[in-house]
Amino acid sequence: MDHSKLKNMIFDLCRAGGVSGGEEEVHEAVRRYLDPYAEVSVAPDGTVTAVLGNENAEKTILLDAHLDRIGVIVTDIDERGFAKIDGVGGVDERTLHDARLSGKNGFTGTVCCLPPHLSDGGDKAAPMNKVWLDFGMSPDEVKKRVSIGDRLTFCTQPRELLGDKITAPALDNRCGVAALIRAAQLIDTTDYRVVILLSSQEETCGAGAKTGAFRVCADEAVCVDVSFAAQPDVSGQYGGIGLAKGPMICISPVLDRGMTDALTDLAEKSDIPYQLEPISGRTGTNGDHIAVTRGGVKTALVSVPQRYMHTPVEVISLCDVENTARLIAAYINSGGVQNG
Repeated sequence: MDHSKLKNMIFDLCRAGGVSGGEEEVHEAVRRYLDPYAEVSVAPDGTVTAVLGNENAEKTILLDAHLDRIGVIVTDIDERGFAKIDGVGGVDERTLHDARLSGKNGFTGTVCCLPPHLSDGGDKAAPMNKVWLDFGMSPDEVKKRVSIGDRLTFCTQPRELLGDKITAPALDNRCGVAALIRAAQLIDTTDYRVVILLSSQEETCGAGAKTGAFRVCADEAVCVDVSFAAQPDVSGQYGGIGLAKGPMICISPVLDRGMTDALTDLAEKSDIPYQLEPISGRTGTNGDHIAVTRGGVKTALVSVPQRYMHTPVEVISLCDVENTARLIAAYINSGGVQNG
């Protein structure tokens, strides 16, 4: 796959809704890409499962990437037609000033922002409980189209940058989803069962990974997410992580060191660039949930380097997504780690 096809797939996935708890908005796009390679089903909690390889094999390898994205939920509509909202997932209030948010029915609202002419200059980002949306419609029109409980998210459109960089909202973690779809295209083994879990609600409570991993009962699992790349004012460990320098292979107490070593060995043998991400405790990803499912699951974590996480302008390199897919496929084609 050349980068233009990968870019188009990621853009397609990022344009879809799917705020945590409302993942059905992205199901159609995901199925369109996965159906040619796997048997696809959707669980009651919105998690998508795709099964490849030998359904009756004794060994099962689970591949996870979360499907949901951050956003907001409508909590109230006042008599003037303005809607009060609250964050779903890790929404930073700073990103909401003058933002445009859209919902599944096509309605778009603008976050209310005090003009500088009416400000004393001391205003800071409004806390979430003081953020309102203006839909530009009469109160009656708003109440016909907007309901309490509706979810909205950034309507910024994906864009190409220089080189192979792209920017879009929801690259966390639609680029991880794209990496697993791309891996499904590269996997050539039928010796055992491979389950792709595109899990729901990671940004809120990790429900999809918990229920999905319990249902699959895998022997081992590899999670794919995003992590921090260097940008201005970022120093320390992540100050040395670059875009286009390969996926990040995590080392953490909750992760299986044998799997981590197998991934780094495969990367070196396959001439796949990679970067290490040592973490002293929890990873903050679905890997934390999957590793302690049932009696415990050997788990590894591979992340796509990303700038500006949880903003409308997240930035990644397409080659990092491709190399993540290549690494996952190489791991699957090699048989994973041996049991015992």
